[in-house]
Amino acid sequence: MFYYQKVIGHHLGTYLFQNSRVNLMVINKELVAKRKEIKGHNPDFARPESWRYVRLQTNWRKPKGIDHHQRKQKSRGRPGLVKIGFGGPKESRGLHPSGYTDNLVYNLSDLEKLDPKKDGVRFGHSVGTRKRKEIIVKAIESKFKIFNARVSAIGSKS
Repeated sequence: MFYYQKVIGHHLGTYLFQNSRVNLMVINKELVAKRKEIKGHNPDFARPESWRYVRLQTNWRKPKGIDHHQRKQKSRGRPGLVKIGFGGPKESRGLHPSGYTDNLVYNLSDLEKLDPKKDGVRFGHSVGTRKRKEIIVKAIESKFKIFNARVSAIGSKS
């Protein structure tokens, strides 16, 4: 049994999970699609020399050496550097892939400031169980999109 089914009652908890899977309505479809299309034109920025050494991950790190070829952009065939021009469209920045804006919520007053038609909800890490119950009930009533609603029945051991 999921955590929220215990908290809110079986019916509401089931509503939360079933509808989040079935109702995959994406708002701002054109903005998300535009961002995806632009990202397709951009190169995959790999960390310099990550293809050479197994110990280096491929996630981007800026080359900072004074004689680094890639930083100087001297040698052909090396990947380009991350630059401001490769950014996505301004309108779609900060959007969740579902099209909703991603907003951290710590209490009910944070939730009341948001609009359920365009704002999604993500609970802050420090929100405890008691306050989380209250916020979830209010968010479901207001029909908010909740991004990190699923929690295991047994809490984390950390």
